[in-house]
Amino acid sequence: MPEGLEVELATVRDWLRYAVSRFGAAGLVYGHGSSTALDEAAYLILHALHLPIDQLDPWLDARLLPEERQALNQTIEARIASRKPAAYITKEAWIQGYSFYVDERVIVPRSYIGELLCKHMAAPDEGPFGLDPVSVSSILDLCTGSGCLAILAALASPNATVDASDICQDALAVAERNVRDYGLERRICLSRSDLFAAHAGKRYDLIIANPPYVGAEALAAFPPEYAAEPRIAHDGGGDGLEMVRRILAGAGAHLSSAGALVVEVGTGRLLLEQQFASLPFLWLDTAESEGEVFMLPASTLRPGRGG
Repeated sequence: MPEGLEVELATVRDWLRYAVSRFGAAGLVYGHGSSTALDEAAYLILHALHLPIDQLDPWLDARLLPEERQALNQTIEARIASRKPAAYITKEAWIQGYSFYVDERVIVPRSYIGELLCKHMAAPDEGPFGLDPVSVSSILDLCTGSGCLAILAALASPNATVDASDICQDALAVAERNVRDYGLERRICLSRSDLFAAHAGKRYDLIIANPPYVGAEALAAFPPEYAAEPRIAHDGGGDGLEMVRRILAGAGAHLSSAGALVVEVGTGRLLLEQQFASLPFLWLDTAESEGEVFMLPASTLRPGRGG
């Protein structure tokens, strides 16, 4: 720790100000659970001190022990030196109050579908997908990554079994840990699959997917924080929609007659609507997004449609 820092920075408030200044000077980039230097600093400080991450105010003027100050300094400097997302430093990511283990084998969970699934949990009858959560009996989560969406889907639909797949075996190892942490081994089946390949002959009431959807130009311009994530989890081909087109082509053969497909596409809405002008995309907005998640009922998805 730099000389004098331990004396000058005595309270949580002192360290919060210091971290925000250091992050600003370092030019860090956010977007993996926080959107500002203040939010990122607050999260890292609270985590390092083993305090509730949603309670900052009660601790602002608390004085810190020397070993606590040392821990904060190490955490702050690790974020700056590595330029990795904070979640890789804490080994933890949050979606709507639910915590998931993460490391560099998976993309940091931040899908807007997670927020929609949490709304689905709270729905007394039909949730945002137009489905009764209680009556949903089968769900498929494509490109599951850390398994967070599969877990939230299982919690949202208590009578459903969930198939969750990913092409990356390393990602599935992380998903397995999270499924085990939530005690859902009997309801969530993990498998390695290139989209629908391992799910031949099966139909689902709900298919969800947060596939790679970053185009080549945007991928090449990634800042270090985003480049630290697995490239395969971002790379959506030249225009970013390669995987989305494949999902549209295969989903119809895997949905029950009253089922629905829900897919996150980032900023690809305009291009998608141009390429599939005949599809009646319903865009599901959230508190943090607009026009980034679409839903299509099974009736609009003929097998093979999408090219």
